[in-house]
Amino acid sequence: MNTPMASESAQLVSRSVLGAPCWVSLSTQDLGKAETFYHAVLGWDWRQGRLGDDYRFASVGDVPVAGVSAVTMGAAAGVWTPFFAAASADDAVARSHERGGTTAVGPLSFPPGRAAVLADRDGAVFGVWEGELVADWEKWRRAAPTFVELHTRDAFDAAIFYGEVLHWASGHAGCCEVHYESEEVVLRSQGTVVARIHSGAIDSAPDPTVRPRWQVHFTVEDVKACAWAAQAQGGRVLQEAADEAVLCDPDGATFVVNSPTER
Repeated sequence: MNTPMASESAQLVSRSVLGAPCWVSLSTQDLGKAETFYHAVLGWDWRQGRLGDDYRFASVGDVPVAGVSAVTMGAAAGVWTPFFAAASADDAVARSHERGGTTAVGPLSFPPGRAAVLADRDGAVFGVWEGELVADWEKWRRAAPTFVELHTRDAFDAAIFYGEVLHWASGHAGCCEVHYESEEVVLRSQGTVVARIHSGAIDSAPDPTVRPRWQVHFTVEDVKACAWAAQAQGGRVLQEAADEAVLCDPDGATFVVNSPTER
C-alpha cells in the first residue's frame, strides 16, 4: 500500500502543517523499472527503509522526497497518491465517511504514526498521515518542490469536503489557508501554495465528464529534458509546453513537471 514512513531525523509532526500535503507515494508493478525511470527523469536516488522489500524511498541528497510501493497484478498500480497531514487519521476517516467519502485502506499504524487511503465523494483518491513526518516539511519542500492539484466536477463542493475532513481554514494551529483565485481554490501552508482545486468557473454547472483525480506536480529546472528522459525510459509525454509537461511512466502513472515559475 502507499504509506509514508517516519525517519529517525523527522523533526515535525503532522499537526504543525495541518491539512497540507506532506508526502507523495507511487504504486507500481515493477520497483526496479520505477527506480530507473524516476532517477533518469527527476534525478532521484533510492533506498530501502523499514517497510520491507516492497517499498522504496526516493531522496534528493539526504532528504526523502517520495515513496514507491510494489503491488501485485490486478491491484491499483500506476497511481500517484498525495498524503495530507492530519491531527488524527481516525478522526479524518470518520469525518470523510460522514460526508460521503469512502476508505480504501486503514487507518493502520506505522509507528510513530497512522495512515489511511481514502476517496472523496466524487472518487478522487488521497491519503492522510498522522504522526512524525518522513522528513522536515521545509526540507522536503526545498528538496523536491511539490504541489498537488485536484481536477474535479465542482471545486466549491470539493473545497468544503476537504476543508471539513482536513481542517482547512479552521483556526486550528498550523492549519492551511484557503482562497479563491482566478476561478480556482488555492491552498496555502505557511504562505506557500501547496494545492489547487479547479473545475472551471466557480459559478458554472458541474461537468459530469470530468474524472475527479489528484495530480502530483514536481518543480524541475528543465521541463524539456524531463520530457525527453521520460520517453527514453519507456514513458510517454501526454502534453508539453515550454513551462509544463504531463508525463506518464511505463506503468501508466501520470504526473506533471513544471518550471519554477509555473505554480
